[in-house]
Amino acid sequence: MIFKRAEIAQKRLDDHAPYAGEAAIADARRLGRGLEGARVLHVSSTPYGGGVAELLHTIIPLMRDAGLDAQWFVMDGAPGEFFEATKKIHNTLQGAEDDLTSEEWAVYDDVNRHLAASFPEGPWDFVVVHDPQPLLAGALVRGSVAERMAQNAKWFWRCHIDLSTPLGSTWERLHPLVNQYDAAIVTSREYAKEEITIPVTEITPSIDPTSPKNLPLDHERAREVLSRFGVDPDRPLLVQVSRFDPWKDPFGVIDAYRAVKAEYPDAQLALVGSIALDDPEGVRLLGDLNQAAGGDPDVHVLSNQDGVHATEVAAFQQEADVIIQKSIREGFGLTITEGMWKARPVVAGQATGCRLQIEDGLNGYLTGSTEECAARIVQILSDPGPSQALGREARERVRRRFLSTTHLAHYLSLFARGVGRGQ
Repeated sequence: MIFKRAEIAQKRLDDHAPYAGEAAIADARRLGRGLEGARVLHVSSTPYGGGVAELLHTIIPLMRDAGLDAQWFVMDGAPGEFFEATKKIHNTLQGAEDDLTSEEWAVYDDVNRHLAASFPEGPWDFVVVHDPQPLLAGALVRGSVAERMAQNAKWFWRCHIDLSTPLGSTWERLHPLVNQYDAAIVTSREYAKEEITIPVTEITPSIDPTSPKNLPLDHERAREVLSRFGVDPDRPLLVQVSRFDPWKDPFGVIDAYRAVKAEYPDAQLALVGSIALDDPEGVRLLGDLNQAAGGDPDVHVLSNQDGVHATEVAAFQQEADVIIQKSIREGFGLTITEGMWKARPVVAGQATGCRLQIEDGLNGYLTGSTEECAARIVQILSDPGPSQALGREARERVRRRFLSTTHLAHYLSLFARGVGRGQ
C-alpha cells in the first residue's frame, strides 16, 4: 500500500480562451506569475472513475501551465475492505445511519498508517489532500513530519462531500484529523461545520470545456452513438448521468420515468454511469438497477463496462430531451454542470450541490419529490420552447462560474493569500 504518481496529460490555458474568455486566461496567468515554481502536491484515492479524479486531470496540468510545479499521487494496493470502509465513511458523512464497526475503523487506520509511511517526499509548498480516504495519512504526516517533508508547506484538506448532516459518530472520529491541517476547502459554506476550527475556504468545482465530454459533438455522430446502445434518437429521451450511488436516487428516477411514460408512452430512459475503483457499492447497485428496470426495453442502464466513455456521455447529454439529477445528497454534481453547459433543460433534486448551480425556473428546475420531478419532465416534453431559454441561461451561468479557469483562479488565489512559501 503506497502512494503512486498519477499520469496526467498536458493541457494549455490558451485552449480555454474561446470558452472562458481572454480576461479569464490573463487573470490565471497573473496569479500564476506570483506563484512561479511553487511546489504543489495533490493526494487522492484513485486516478479515474469519479468527479475528484476528473477535476484533477484538468486542474493539475493547468496549474503547471500557469507556472507551478504541481504533482498528483494516488493510492495503490489498498485492499477492497478499505474501500468498503471508506464508502461507508462517505455515506455516513452524508447522513446515512450505518456506523462503521471497530473492525472497519481498524482497516481504515491500518491502511492510512501504511500510506503515511510512503507519503511523497517534498519539500512541498502546498499539499492538498482530497476527501476522507487519505485524510488520516495526511494528518499523520502533517502532525509529526520530518523537516525534509514539511519545510514550510501549507496543508489543506479538500472535502468534496456534502457535510450538511453528518452522522455524529463518524464526524466525531474525523473532525479532529481535519483540524490538524492548516485550512479546509469545501464546496459550500453549508458544509463548514462548527467543529472545524481551522480556516475554511469555499471553492466550487468545474468542468473542462475542452474535454471530449464537453465539446460539441456532430449531431449525426451523436445519433449513431445512441443507436449503438439501442436507443431510438427520434423518441423522447430522459438521461441521468451519475455514479451508481443511492444518493443519486436512480430508483426514484425510474419511478419518475414510469410516471412520465403514462403520458408519453414512447419515452426512453438512459441511466449512464461509471464504476470507480474506490466504490464497491457501485457494482452492487448496477445489478439492482438492472433488476429494477424489470425488462423494460426502454430503460437503458449503461456504464464504462459497456463501452460508455467521454464521447458516449457527451452524446447522451447532448441529445437528451431532459437531463435529470435527482440527488438526495450532492456535494456539487458535475453532471449537472455538464448538462447545463450543453444548454439542456435540467430537472434536479433539492440537494445543496444542485441548488448551488440551478436557480429554479431560471436555468433549470429543482424538485422535491418523484411526482414533482415527473411533472416537470412532462411540462418540458409538452412545451419544449421555454426549455430553450432555460438552456441558454444554464450555459451562461456555467461560463461565468463553473469553468476550469475560474476553478484554477480560486486555487491560485488561495495559495497566494498569506499562506505562501517560506513563512
